[in-house]
Amino acid sequence: MEREDLTRLLRGVRAGRIGVAEALERLRQAPVEEMGFAALDMHRALRRGFPEVVFGPGKTPEQILGIVDRLQRAGQTVLVTRVGPEIFEAVVARHHGAVFHEAARMVTVQNRRRRAKPKRGIVVLSAGTSDIPVAEEAAVTAEMMGNLVHRIYDVGVAGLHRLLAHRRALMGARVIVAVAGMEGALPSVVSGLTSCPVIGVPTSVGYGAGSGGQAALLAMLNSCSSGVTVVNIDNGFGAGCAAALINAIRT
Repeated sequence: MEREDLTRLLRGVRAGRIGVAEALERLRQAPVEEMGFAALDMHRALRRGFPEVVFGPGKTPEQILGIVDRLQRAGQTVLVTRVGPEIFEAVVARHHGAVFHEAARMVTVQNRRRRAKPKRGIVVLSAGTSDIPVAEEAAVTAEMMGNLVHRIYDVGVAGLHRLLAHRRALMGARVIVAVAGMEGALPSVVSGLTSCPVIGVPTSVGYGAGSGGQAALLAMLNSCSSGVTVVNIDNGFGAGCAAALINAIRT
């Protein structure tokens, strides 16, 4: 159940179109659906504004399909992360509206109901081309949560003029997601130039001493620009969620 469903139900009760007993029965419908291998939180959209998301790695294609079927049957938007084209082929064969976001490694199936007008205000940056998969994960996540996303890629600090060329877009943002590997300096630079919240996403891109993104993570955690928030290494999904929540509050 999503907020629109609950609003429609309560309005129906107030108008007398739906009886109290019927409304209680609808609300009683299991907030958790047990599937044996998964327990789906069907009321997460009510609490968090977006349905439960499917983390793909470690799940079989059959398990992913089963979860997608249940979420779609409930009229919920589906977002499957960290999967390849073979999972998309399995999903789209059963759900023809499915979309594969190759760079983001995501499969999405939109809610059948018309969504509200997307909110402007989120900018997603990548320091380098190699950071784009994580940046796309953040961007697609924010878009699925009802936002228009402005992407600006390959603007790392090795060529600072590339970033400054987009200063107008940066200054107009309500929240910025800055994705960077190597030394992870991009979020600090962006935060020093702007007044909005900046979410740093360290990536595992870099040479040996970068320790799989730990150098970028520690650099972002030690940012000398106040107010930089940092998510885990390669966690574009978490950054996209946080950006969507911030944009909803600031809109």
